Amino acid sequence: MVRQIKGLLYFYGSDQRYSLIVFSTILLAILVVSLAFTYFLASLDDVDTIFTFSLTGPMYVYCAIVGFLTVKDSVPFAIKMGATRKNLFVSTGIFFLVLSFAMALTATILQELVMALMNATGIDFFVFLHPVYFLHETWYTRVLIDTAIMFFFFTVMFLIGLLFYKYGLAGGGSFLGALLVVSLLGVAQGWLIEFVVDVFAGINLDFFYQLLGVGAVIYGISFLFLRRITTVKVR
Repeated sequence: MVRQIKGLLYFYGSDQRYSLIVFSTILLAILVVSLAFTYFLASLDDVDTIFTFSLTGPMYVYCAIVGFLTVKDSVPFAIKMGATRKNLFVSTGIFFLVLSFAMALTATILQELVMALMNATGIDFFVFLHPVYFLHETWYTRVLIDTAIMFFFFTVMFLIGLLFYKYGLAGGGSFLGALLVVSLLGVAQGWLIEFVVDVFAGINLDFFYQLLGVGAVIYGISFLFLRRITTVKVR
């Protein structure tokens, strides 16, 4: 069991390495261009604007996409190679959690380096957008928040990917349609807006611990669909 889990983790890492390199290269290129534009603005007199950049926002989107595509690309291949559903479930969860933490830690280190560079050059109008600004900012809180959000996106989209894989476009589309209807009713009746406002008004670090727990629960639910999954995708 342990050897198979290690093999699956190596497979996931190798499978996602190329997409991760491409994503990181594009994100870093955009960051470099943004910093160059910031230096250009700094050379002008009387700069009265704030230049913002979201480093982790694209990472959240990347995690959601990878979580969804894992079902289509990696799971069937792993089953064909003889992986058991239990080992597949355990290794995928570990991979999602480790990758979430690694990306969160990398984002924090990169942000610290950039801000140190900004402080050294006297530029004070370049700001990173991050959910941590609702709380007391430390490197620990940034890593925790990013890990929780990324893992949540991984698990939600993995579950949705399983629904599309097992039940086809009709099953997955019906689920998303029902979710959309509930959301529209919530907006029309006002309770969804009140819920969102209450969440952001009283947000604290415990919320992200809870979000991490919700992600774990959602991933646990995914085993109900993963335990009898086959290599045949329903269309």
